[in-house]
Amino acid sequence: MSGTVDAGPGGPGVDLHLELGASGSRRAVLAEALREAVRGGRLAPGTLLPPYRSLAADLGIARNTVADAYAELVAEGWLTSRQGSGTRVAERVLAPAPGPARPAAPAALPYDLVQGKPDPGAFPRAAWLAAARRALTAAPHEAFGVGDPRGRIELRRALAAYLARVRGVRTTPDRIVVCSGTAHALRLLARVPLATHAREKPARQTAARKAPPRPWAVEAYGLPYHQGLLGEAGIHTLPLAVDEDGARIAEIPPEAGTVLLTPAHQFPTGGPLHPERRAGVLEWARRSGGLVVEDDYDGEFRYDRRPVGAVQSLDPDRTVLLGSVSKSLSPALRIGWMCLPEALVDGVVEAKGLREPHTSATEQLTLAEFVDSGAYDRHVRRMRQHHRVRRDRLAAVLAERVPRVRVTGLAAGLHALVELPPGTERSAVAAAARHGVAVEGLADYRHPEALGPALPDGLVVGYATPPDRLYPAALDALCQALAAAL
Repeated sequence: MSGTVDAGPGGPGVDLHLELGASGSRRAVLAEALREAVRGGRLAPGTLLPPYRSLAADLGIARNTVADAYAELVAEGWLTSRQGSGTRVAERVLAPAPGPARPAAPAALPYDLVQGKPDPGAFPRAAWLAAARRALTAAPHEAFGVGDPRGRIELRRALAAYLARVRGVRTTPDRIVVCSGTAHALRLLARVPLATHAREKPARQTAARKAPPRPWAVEAYGLPYHQGLLGEAGIHTLPLAVDEDGARIAEIPPEAGTVLLTPAHQFPTGGPLHPERRAGVLEWARRSGGLVVEDDYDGEFRYDRRPVGAVQSLDPDRTVLLGSVSKSLSPALRIGWMCLPEALVDGVVEAKGLREPHTSATEQLTLAEFVDSGAYDRHVRRMRQHHRVRRDRLAAVLAERVPRVRVTGLAAGLHALVELPPGTERSAVAAAARHGVAVEGLADYRHPEALGPALPDGLVVGYATPPDRLYPAALDALCQALAAAL
């Protein structure tokens, strides 16, 4: 005998499935089934059980039988019962059932100074919830259907206005495609023939689809993850040397058809692309018919200099701008965008597919309201000041306690580059781990095919992730590790 209980509109709406044996009194069988459900973990501590009447009706037994079984388990300590709060599974510690041994997961280090991750505790929950309520109240019924693969029009309009105001981007809602982040955007672009000529003939477009993809030039220091996902799509990446003025545009390999850059804040070295090189990469695109893909990964966070506008603003028909809320709000939202040349929109939408599985329409609506209401601006300004204080403290503590290092890349972003004496990078990373600090070396970001001399040894130190209560201890541990390693 088994039963699944729905207490109905008059009860707490509790569902409970029980397998009851065929032999023995019904009270004893029910009591043992409940014990087994608790032992096995199906009924967790604190779980509210159905009322007597509901469970009795579902199982086809007398109400008093259920009451007696509950009373027996309360007396034994399996359940608790309080007037007005129902019957619940007791808070008791049970030894887990023996099972096959599993390999232990590597323990996380207590101080996370890995770049690229905002403090999850800084997410503006109250403001986001208020925006969600307003957005869902105003949303049309069709917003809860399949929808446009380009993304919700409300969000695309909000982004077009915001990016024009804050980043100088020149686009329209029809040229924006919403995606789940930069990685998703790159996967989509990898599936599209990246010809930027709006009037290209269909025969040439068909030939481009059949031809192997042209290589992409990428900065010799950048995210290996991005290089890897392009490689998975069959696209070979060619390293482009980086110096204090950003990527060396004059050295773009002739076989490259696309250049992937971080011009506002080179990742991970931290400097902006020199104005002459910004103009130079667009001249390369016009001359070669190539495309510039601009990763604007932390464009909002500028501290000691005037904001650097997007390269896209100089030539929207030769540039794809990628952005997301992963750094400004949370990577958990999985919302990003692509500002595309008109000639690429249809191809990207086709690659994305008609039924977009990646980005929730309700979260798109909420972000649109969050931006339109000014809440996004307020949050970014607040976080910009917060990160500035974090950055200043990092620089000051290292200057005082580890004067042998030099801190650079401080004008923007969520990380700094700590330059080390030659030959000390690996020992510094190992010493940091021994002191409980998760941090990465600059060499981890060097393209495997990069030629020529490497940049100096260094650590890429993120200062956004640790909560305020742990940040001083994280800096102290980092200083101890550097003092021990250098």
